[in-house]
Amino acid sequence: MDVILLERIAKLGQMGETVKVRDGFARNYLLPLGKALRANAANKKRFESERATLEARNLERKSEAQKVAETLDGKSFVVVRSAGETGQLYGSVAARDIVDVLAAEGFNVGRNQVELNTPIKTIGLHKVVLHLHAEVAITIELNVARSADEAERQSKGESLTSADAIYGVDEDALTAADFFDPEADGDNEEA
Repeated sequence: MDVILLERIAKLGQMGETVKVRDGFARNYLLPLGKALRANAANKKRFESERATLEARNLERKSEAQKVAETLDGKSFVVVRSAGETGQLYGSVAARDIVDVLAAEGFNVGRNQVELNTPIKTIGLHKVVLHLHAEVAITIELNVARSADEAERQSKGESLTSADAIYGVDEDALTAADFFDPEADGDNEEA
């Protein structure tokens, strides 16, 4: 189906372009959300008459996104989750959780604006891209940790997935004698 784009859409085209898309994408996404019009003579005339209004609205949205981007770009947010000794989370951090963390800090970002292909399943520092507008994308850092104290240690560059970091034990310095009691008698042997 041929459609006229009413706004810039990533990997598809610029405002005003006539592009060919799959019927389902047009019917289920572009047309209902007002992002495109069917490409016919009447809609082309309608688009040309409304072009100035659409461009002004797009510019306004872009400037609002730029303001939010200036305050958000490069910021770090702490997410506290339960995790095992190896740093594997008991659960995950998904786009919904990122939106909640940003909302707690006073930023209004939609879940569809968070680019997260797979949920975060380990502790550590993770980069997340936010698409605030079709032409405005920024990167924030998520510090996923077991506690606020560990988050602070991670932000200084410390890895918290080893026994040394968690318990204060140097794994490389351990010997077999540290695990077995040489004074133990052999009462547990079978006769």
